[in-house]
Amino acid sequence: MARAPFVIAGTEIKAGTRQTVEVPVAKLYTHTPLHIPVEVIHGRRAGPVLMVCGAIHGDEINGVEIVRRVLTNSALRHLRGTLLAVPIVNIFGFVQRTRYLPDRRDLNRCFPGSESGSLGGRIAYLLRTQIMEHVTHIIDLHTGAIHRFNLPQIRAELKNPETIRMAEAFGAPIIINASLREGSLRAYADSLDIPVVTYEGGEALRFDDVVITSGVKGVIRVMRELEMVPAKKGPKAPRKRSETAANSLWVRADIDGIMRPVAHLGQKVRKGQKLAMVADPFGETEAAVLSPVSGIVICVNNLPLVNEGEAIYHIARFDVLGEAEKAMDYFRSTYEAEVTEAVVPVHPWDELQK
Repeated sequence: MARAPFVIAGTEIKAGTRQTVEVPVAKLYTHTPLHIPVEVIHGRRAGPVLMVCGAIHGDEINGVEIVRRVLTNSALRHLRGTLLAVPIVNIFGFVQRTRYLPDRRDLNRCFPGSESGSLGGRIAYLLRTQIMEHVTHIIDLHTGAIHRFNLPQIRAELKNPETIRMAEAFGAPIIINASLREGSLRAYADSLDIPVVTYEGGEALRFDDVVITSGVKGVIRVMRELEMVPAKKGPKAPRKRSETAANSLWVRADIDGIMRPVAHLGQKVRKGQKLAMVADPFGETEAAVLSPVSGIVICVNNLPLVNEGEAIYHIARFDVLGEAEKAMDYFRSTYEAEVTEAVVPVHPWDELQK
């Protein structure tokens, strides 16, 4: 008996086919309609319904490229279940190269949304009713904010065993047990008991091939774990690719000035270790930024001009720091073996290549 078609936004996709569905969102001032494009691949055999989405913040473009590359993967020819690929959720922000919607709202704080609310609320409502209510699992793709470069990492609330399974299968070196934020896609999905993981990597408005490559491989690993695509042939890679952080914290500048970084992305740091120096332009006032904890640097502010109180380093803490080092070593070796040409200069990764 043939599998039933998958229906989304009034469009039927037959089993064993793929189709791009344009979900209408709103209109520009010119009355030009905008749509959220959704690529639906509906397998012949029953299985999970996985949504992979990017650019819920319009300037976080690494996720857009991750989705594009996933859609070219040959493993999808043997798909079991259904893949909903949404490369650009915040179409307004993406067009304007900004994180936010035209009314300056953060779409990732607008869920579950409202049919008659703000623009953000209406888009969230549309995404919820037309797409999210069909899914069983979600991978949400993000980057750091502008000028902030995130080490590839998974953020998830590690209560649901299925969420833990997805987080560990993804294979990012660091997993952050992150609490839910009200109004976020992740919080709303959790309220529906939909397991969801957030992949963070790179910075806004910049492609980084390390981030993109590890993101693509992570999505496919999750699909293998969910038995949506066939297992990879050949010898199995080590099961332990990731280490879960006990918590994380931001280190902030104590004075205004120009920052000279010392610690690098992915580096192990000890409590009291120098992370950076901040000085005024004349060198009369200078202060060291010291790490208050031991851990791994998972985000660096790449803008040298900082104000007092500005977040400049994000550090993940671990119960056993040595295990986190092993996860970073595995990630480094994978990067060196598999990524041969970066789309942009790879200066944030210089330390990882040593």
